[in-house]
Amino acid sequence: MNKNRTTGLAVVAALSVALLSGCEAPSLDKLLTSGDQQTQPANGASAEGSENTTPSSQQEEPGKPKPPSLQETLTMVEGVPTVTNPTELSVVVNKQRALPADYIPPDLVEPNVPFPFDEKVEKRFMRAEAAKALEELFAGAKQDGIELYAVSGYRSYKTQRSLYETYVKTQGAEHAAAYSAVPGKSEHQTGLAMDVSGVDATTRLEEPFGETPEGQWLSAHCGEYGFIIRYLKGKEETTGYSYEPWHLRYVGKEMAQEIMAKGITLEDYLSENGSAQKQ
Repeated sequence: MNKNRTTGLAVVAALSVALLSGCEAPSLDKLLTSGDQQTQPANGASAEGSENTTPSSQQEEPGKPKPPSLQETLTMVEGVPTVTNPTELSVVVNKQRALPADYIPPDLVEPNVPFPFDEKVEKRFMRAEAAKALEELFAGAKQDGIELYAVSGYRSYKTQRSLYETYVKTQGAEHAAAYSAVPGKSEHQTGLAMDVSGVDATTRLEEPFGETPEGQWLSAHCGEYGFIIRYLKGKEETTGYSYEPWHLRYVGKEMAQEIMAKGITLEDYLSENGSAQKQ
C-alpha cells in the first residue's frame, strides 16, 4: 500500500472513530502531521503542470457491463431514499437520492494541484482515482495556457449541514435549495466532485465562470479526463440544481466523454444506458 493511500485511510479511520463516539472530529492539521497527503504528480507532473499530459486513467475494458440503473441502486432507509452504491463511479446523489448517513469515502487523498488557500482542510481531498485524474486535467489545462485552482472537494455530512444552514440564514431557503444540498445529499460527500476556478476570483463559484477561458476549456476538455460538468444550464429540472460551470464530477472517461458529447446529465445517461433498461 502506498504512502498516500495509507495516510488517506488513517484520516478516514480517525474521522470514523470520532463520528461513532459522538466526539468532535480531530482537525486535519493533526491528522496530516504524520505524512504528506498529496498524491504523486501524474506522469511526473508538478502542481504547475507537465509536458506529458496524456490522460493515463484506466482504459475502459471492451464489453464492460453497463452501469446499474437508477432504480436498481435505491432503497428506503428509515423513510429516506438512499443509494446502495455509494463507492461506485456512477453513483447518483441528488435531492431524491441520499448517501448512507454514515458514509465516508474509503480512499481520500489530496490531489497535487494548486488551491487558493493554504489551510489543511477536508475540502482539499478527493478519492484516489478522481484525484489522479484531476492532476492530469490541471496539467493538460496548463499546457494549453489555462491556469486552474481547486476550490472545494470532499465535504463531510457535518460540514454540509453547517454550510446549508448558513445558506438558509444568510440567503434564504429558496436560494439554499437551488445552490446547496441538504446534509447527506451532496455530491461533495462522495469524494468524486471538485469545484474549480480560474485566476479571476470575481467569477469563482459564479455562473459567469462558464464564459471565461477557464470555464470554456473545462467544458470542452473535462470529458477527456473522466469529468463532467455536473449541473448543466437548462437541465435544472433533471438535476435539481442551478447551472454550476465550476462543479466537476468524476465518472470515468468512457461515461464522461459520452455525457459531455451529448450535452446530457448523469441522470439522463443512466436512464438511457442503465442495465435495467437493457434487459
